[in-house]
Amino acid sequence: MPVIALKVDVDTLRGTREGVPALLRLLDRHGLNATFLFSLGPDHTGRALKRVFRPGFLAKVQRTSVASHYGLKTLLYGTLLPGPDIGRRAAEPMRMTQRAGHETGVHTWDHILWQDTVARKDADWTRRQLQLALQRYAEIFGQPARIHGAAGWQMNPAAYALEQELGITLASDGRGTHPFLPVVQGRTLQVPQLPTTLPTLDELIGVDSHTPDTVADHLLRLSGDGRDHVYTLHAELEGGQLAPVFDRLLQGWKAAGLRCTTLGGYAQTLDLAALPRHAVAMGSIPGRSGTLAVQGAAVGVA
Repeated sequence: MPVIALKVDVDTLRGTREGVPALLRLLDRHGLNATFLFSLGPDHTGRALKRVFRPGFLAKVQRTSVASHYGLKTLLYGTLLPGPDIGRRAAEPMRMTQRAGHETGVHTWDHILWQDTVARKDADWTRRQLQLALQRYAEIFGQPARIHGAAGWQMNPAAYALEQELGITLASDGRGTHPFLPVVQGRTLQVPQLPTTLPTLDELIGVDSHTPDTVADHLLRLSGDGRDHVYTLHAELEGGQLAPVFDRLLQGWKAAGLRCTTLGGYAQTLDLAALPRHAVAMGSIPGRSGTLAVQGAAVGVA
């Protein structure tokens, strides 16, 4: 039975406070669990506006109605308004997620800072950002984090190695086609990568005539190829105005005989030691501006 691993990226204070509880209710109605990855430090969403000069960013903002999904207040955090500390102000919705039986992990400390700068930062900077997030996660949940999913699918070579060093045992940091062990600077690391394989709603809506009313059918067709998939959703979108789309996806996957589960549940179906080795790289994805971490070429084992 093909698997759909459900990975929830929680980027903002509003997404944590409002989107997460909404998703918990929706998933409970379907009797399903997902992996929730939390942003744990300051919400500086407003600083993303500096990406306006990046090719494709303004078009994405216009077609996906960013303001309506995130709210004006969120879009001012870090600029006209101070960035609130998400982990301090919204720890309870995070703990509620775990109490409801869902898997939890680390998305980032400062989402915008990581997404916009990690690709060009060194190992010391990267270590500090990961440690801040891991420490806050341990404070909130009373246990160490074992799962990481990079903000904006942005990584650097040091980040992959630091995951292994800092106790992460499973990651979903980039985009790709199937699970693999990452090979970074000639070294095979032992933290399996379960890359996002399906496009996200914000990459599809407004492109090729896809609307909130039609996009679920398109995703159901893409996921009906007999392969396992990782689907990344966002608490601010599927936990907000696009909840009906996610509801339809869950119904469609169930009707098609696909099994929705967590990243950890998906990993349990795999022989992790026998996963293929792949280099990691930076590349582009239709519907998303800039470059992001992608699954690279296969690397043979001598």
